[in-house]
Amino acid sequence: MRPSRVLVFFQLPLSLLLLDSNTLAQNQERPALRAGSLSSELSLDGVLSEPAWASADSIQNLTTIEPKEGGVPAGQTIVKVLANSKEIVFGVLCHDSDPAGIVSFSKARDSELEEEDHIVLVLDTFQDGRSGYVFAVNPNGARVDGLVIAQGEKVNNNWDAVWEARTSRDGNGWSAEIRIPIKSIAFKKGGTSWGFNVQRHVQRLLETSRWSGAKRDYEISQTSQAGLLTDLPNFDLGLGLSIRPTLVADFNKPAPDASRKYDASPSLDMTKTLGSNLLASLTVNTDFAETEADVRQTNLTRFDLFFPEKRTFFLQGSDIFDDFGQGLGQDPGAGTNLVPFFSRRIGLFERGEGDFVEIPIDAGAKINGRVGNTNLGALAIRTRRQGDLQMPGATMGVLRVKQNVLKESSVGMIATVGDPSGRPSLTYQTSEFRDDKNLLVGIWGLRNDRSDLVGDKSAYGGKIAYPNDRWDLRLSGLHLGDGFDPSLGFVRRRGNILEGTAEFGPRPGGERIRQLFFGVKSFVAGDQNYRWESYDVEATPFEVQFESGESFEFIVQPQGERLVKPFEVGNAVIEPGKYEWLRYTVAGALAEKRKVSGEFSWSSGGFYQGNLKTIEAKMRLKPSATVITELGAERNLVDLPQGSFTEDVYGARLQVNISSDLQISSLMQYDNQSRSFGTNTRLRWTFRPLGDLFIVYNHNLQRSLTNRWQLDSNQLIVKFQYALRF
Repeated sequence: MRPSRVLVFFQLPLSLLLLDSNTLAQNQERPALRAGSLSSELSLDGVLSEPAWASADSIQNLTTIEPKEGGVPAGQTIVKVLANSKEIVFGVLCHDSDPAGIVSFSKARDSELEEEDHIVLVLDTFQDGRSGYVFAVNPNGARVDGLVIAQGEKVNNNWDAVWEARTSRDGNGWSAEIRIPIKSIAFKKGGTSWGFNVQRHVQRLLETSRWSGAKRDYEISQTSQAGLLTDLPNFDLGLGLSIRPTLVADFNKPAPDASRKYDASPSLDMTKTLGSNLLASLTVNTDFAETEADVRQTNLTRFDLFFPEKRTFFLQGSDIFDDFGQGLGQDPGAGTNLVPFFSRRIGLFERGEGDFVEIPIDAGAKINGRVGNTNLGALAIRTRRQGDLQMPGATMGVLRVKQNVLKESSVGMIATVGDPSGRPSLTYQTSEFRDDKNLLVGIWGLRNDRSDLVGDKSAYGGKIAYPNDRWDLRLSGLHLGDGFDPSLGFVRRRGNILEGTAEFGPRPGGERIRQLFFGVKSFVAGDQNYRWESYDVEATPFEVQFESGESFEFIVQPQGERLVKPFEVGNAVIEPGKYEWLRYTVAGALAEKRKVSGEFSWSSGGFYQGNLKTIEAKMRLKPSATVITELGAERNLVDLPQGSFTEDVYGARLQVNISSDLQISSLMQYDNQSRSFGTNTRLRWTFRPLGDLFIVYNHNLQRSLTNRWQLDSNQLIVKFQYALRF
């Protein structure tokens, strides 16, 4: 591949500049908390008993956003912060009048805590109102961390940092101590204050309270609404060098008739801070043995499925690399339509839908961080030659630059080695539209520079959104040329796509109903000549969320497809032509605060010239914080004139939480299309904050046409890693 030619000229639309002058108000006074001095060793036990805690400044309580905006929480929340040159420690006291009613099931790292009692801390270490770090803890000590992305609209929870948390319970509720080494995060050089926010959730009351920006229209991840953490010390990063050697032992039988293979290989990851703003990373003989298997998906469309990135090396700095443009497209029932830089294209080869083969990475280097108001990211990777797949070794790379402009907006570009050559993207965002509402406007453009492609090699689009509590309005459009095919990107379909959402969410009050929703989501995709190819209108005449935590919804869904070539689905072939049909869906969910919870949905209606019935169910059993079980099933009953068939996917997940640092998890999956049953069992022991032991066992069985089970493959991996920080 030859390097991209990058177009760097871009004209900022005058209308967007005028929007800022008309809608941006002056900063409201931000609440502030002074960090106390951490002068002696602190025993991290979840109990705020050290003398330094007693004298530290504190947040005395939060303000509710649910069930009432601007109310006083049922239980007081007190937050304190201590810091020295090497670490920052947060102490949180969560008072609760009914400690026995605390809802907390999880202990594992990166658990889903939304439906449990928990505390969320958000740090805007660059005070740019667009980026940040998220740290969350529940009463059992389960830890979740993430990166703020999409200007605060989302959080990438696949990112992991080195940090610790301990919790404790007593007759007054629960408390937590959270220690974050300064070397685990990047921050603005010379700053004595950070953006800071705290949010607490009490599940049995469905109560959410927040320190700063306590409005339903704002997300806790919107760092533009954060308060201030002041009086921070002069942090000492030392050399800023981290060296993490890893040893992996691999025992596997790749096929039924293959001999067993044994292999042991080292790998090395190094990071070096370039000041406090930039991080340089190097990886050699990279290993991703601990990465969890993908969850199987049913695909009744004619387009590829999207599987998210989970590998650690690529997640570092993903808030910079992945955050490109607004309105990149979301196919109903299928997900993401376009990702300009999709790191799963590196080191993974898809043999079949959802069947990925790892391509060894010899070495990789990366720089990511911020210099002033400029966000920078650069990545280069060399993959190894794979003779059995007829794939030569390859060098791939990406460059990302994003400049913060105005108060919450940005303009930037992305370019990859080979393609696409990046045209800038612009995102205008404000949380002060009409004084206190969110408004987002974004435009972007991309172009391929590959000589093997013909046709229109460009892609461009934009989005305008008013994402607020009672009214959520969104409109986006994008064009993907017939010659647009980024080798390091993901494209589901090409053509012209228009999406719109209009949702109204009134809150009637009373003791039973929390919120109602009425709305419509529409998706229309056309070819290069704007002739429609697909449409999907999802009308919700009724959705209700109860104060108990249960929910129920009814959906009416007109759909249509215009096929220009035959489409094979299951054991049937659908001929070219115009097809339109109507579907209905009923769905409900039990509150996650219960020891038995789950979701159920039933859909029925047309499907091309026939009918499709879909049943999806998921049940979670949480008898204790030690054992959590999840069972899931999806059945699609397809009846077409060309033939009938059934597509089934079954899954089960078992989580054994011995402690917050030692867990065993097992994911078991079966689908009747591949007729394969697979298990991915993983033990993770974090024996030190900087050290991990992983034991991973994969076992796959294949069901023959005579319904006999036979071994397809198995693999045992033992991985030991320990980081040295200087």
